[in-house]
Amino acid sequence: MREALNSALDEEMSADPKVFLMGEEVGEYQGAYKISKGLLEKYGPERVLDTPITEAGFAGIGVGAAYYGLKPVVEFMTFNFSMQAIDHIINSAAKSNYMSAGQMSVPIVFRGPNGAAAGVGAQHSQCYASWYASCPGLKVLSPYSSEDARGLLKAAIRDPDPVVFLENELLYGESFPVSDEVLDSSFCLPIGKAKIERKGKDVTITAFSKMVGYALKAAEILEKEGIDAEVINLRSIRPLDRSTINASVRKTNRLITVEEGASVVEESFAYLDAPVERIAGADIPMPYAANLERMAVPQVEDIVRAAKRACYRVVPLAAAA
Repeated sequence: MREALNSALDEEMSADPKVFLMGEEVGEYQGAYKISKGLLEKYGPERVLDTPITEAGFAGIGVGAAYYGLKPVVEFMTFNFSMQAIDHIINSAAKSNYMSAGQMSVPIVFRGPNGAAAGVGAQHSQCYASWYASCPGLKVLSPYSSEDARGLLKAAIRDPDPVVFLENELLYGESFPVSDEVLDSSFCLPIGKAKIERKGKDVTITAFSKMVGYALKAAEILEKEGIDAEVINLRSIRPLDRSTINASVRKTNRLITVEEGASVVEESFAYLDAPVERIAGADIPMPYAANLERMAVPQVEDIVRAAKRACYRVVPLAAAA
């Protein structure tokens, strides 16, 4: 995943001199997560800019540069600290195209790790997918695999609108198989299109980012018990690929959503044979202790239990508690 993001940045910077990267430690230190490794040496300090620890400052500079016609990629060391820059992201970047009647595009990408990692406490563990997905004017992407990371980051950089690109720290070191097509410099994924990672007929499981992997593991467990789960990798949170989700639910008649919300009740209620199950983190600040941290974040077994409930399979009371 780390190499996929790095190669996408490298190729887009090579193809378009208007693309530049800025953020804390992206240059001399090669990136806090080594996503920008080698880019300073290749493109120089005018296009790979180390910034002070002031998200409000460098996000504002990035938005101003986008107004001018450049294509900034702004890295937040964690999206928790994007709250320092929220006025620039929402009031300046997201709304300018509409408020200028289309005269002012803002081609900027805000990227970095989002959601729970491991042992980093409440200040570094919040998932902001639903926050940003509720803001008109933004596009919100969240990759699961190396293919997602490479194809979606390229799409985000090329897009004329502001994009919030939510990565996951725990996925940076994960490896995924990729095809020759994905490695081609012209490879790009469409924004707003989900991917069916696993076909099934009994229950639909939607997820994004790290939770896609959990959903796939849950599907393997369910298969052994005679439940055929379809797993959808959302990829794009805003715009949401409602047609793919609804088509799946109208086939399986059941939905487990491992994320922050669902629109299926509005559009496919008549097809549901069971209530929609929503798997999300506990409604508390993230604990630091490892045992409590695990209990606060959705786990594979939570998805398995929810799928069994939706398919009317008996779940022991102790397991459901």
